[in-house]
Amino acid sequence: MINSPLTGHGSCDYSRCDKHLLERTSLRKTIIAARCGAEGADLKDKMDRVDCVIVGAGVIGLAVARRLAQAGREVVVIEEAEGIGTVTSSRNSEVIHAGIYYRAGSLMARMCVSGKRALYRYCAEHGIPHRNCGKLIVATSPAETAKLEAIRAHAEANGVDDMQLLSGEKARALEPALNCDAALLSPSTGIIDSHAYMLALRGDAEEAGAAFAFHTPLLHARATAGGFEIEAGGAAPMALGCDLLVNAAGLGACAVARGIDGMPLDLIPTAYLAKGNYFSCSARAPFSRLIYPVPEPGGLGVHLTLDMAGQARFGPDVEWIDHVDYAVDPARAERFYPAIRKYWPTLPDGALMPSYSGIRPKIVPPAVATQDFLIQGPHDHGVAGLINLFGIESPGLTSSLAIAGHVGELAGL
Repeated sequence: MINSPLTGHGSCDYSRCDKHLLERTSLRKTIIAARCGAEGADLKDKMDRVDCVIVGAGVIGLAVARRLAQAGREVVVIEEAEGIGTVTSSRNSEVIHAGIYYRAGSLMARMCVSGKRALYRYCAEHGIPHRNCGKLIVATSPAETAKLEAIRAHAEANGVDDMQLLSGEKARALEPALNCDAALLSPSTGIIDSHAYMLALRGDAEEAGAAFAFHTPLLHARATAGGFEIEAGGAAPMALGCDLLVNAAGLGACAVARGIDGMPLDLIPTAYLAKGNYFSCSARAPFSRLIYPVPEPGGLGVHLTLDMAGQARFGPDVEWIDHVDYAVDPARAERFYPAIRKYWPTLPDGALMPSYSGIRPKIVPPAVATQDFLIQGPHDHGVAGLINLFGIESPGLTSSLAIAGHVGELAGL
């Protein structure tokens, strides 16, 4: 989890080095002067212009900033929080998903499968801590065993062609503490240090000339004949003009879209908040792979994931809420124990401890079982130069580089 600005890309502390990295154009000098409180740095009456403004510095905003900046666009990222990736991007399972469950042909399926390959390459090239540990989907009853072949067939329809059906004996040969009748092995599933990944994306974007302004919420945007006029708040308000506006605000994307004059309100989805709670384990879990139960209606069940240090965590569950609240109710652990013990019978009593939570940026209500990413370009809403990214929940982290490529295509790169 990240509760403060991220630091530590190489030898550079990114919570302190903006002024050093961004002194490249008069615009960047003005932005940094304002952020550093320099005398006379009042942007209220100044209208600088850039190629692109990105709203949101989560993993999607960072990946898009990298893509556009490396293509030669002058990019400014505005973020209302104090640093990169402080919300949904730092409150997830840090899993590199294979692309098994998503509806065939959906954006989720296509972006996940292509994004997975791109992410593994990026991690290898940039030295990002990650592990291609694999995942077991375990059946603990004859009824669940009967579902495994259908899961494999669905995965193959999505382009995930490496799934292996295992007997209970073969699954236990891989994970001796596992209880199951049969299992599916997903060899391409993995885990990643999401914080290191986001730092690398930011580093790439800044090396290509992108600028970041934190504590800078978008107040209003207006579509004009020549692009957009942006008003941003914070301690040092700024006004910017841009040709391309990318709304990558995560949980706030629907609200941001409503603040853009010219955006048709009937094309903005309703935001719903689906909280996911995680519990850590005081005992060291005897597993080297991720363990998922056969999916149940409404979710993937209580699964076991690992961090880069090998520490197990369980979750997320689904808790629909009406306002942002990250507190984890310890009493919810009682629902976790029986679910976990189906595949790990020896989980000790009292071993589960509240860890953290995240909130999925849903754009469908609780009664709707599945949703897809909603990426709107000008051909969808009729506003030239505007790209909205709605409902980028899991597998958003895995899909981030592919989504950035898709945004680049919509931007005409």
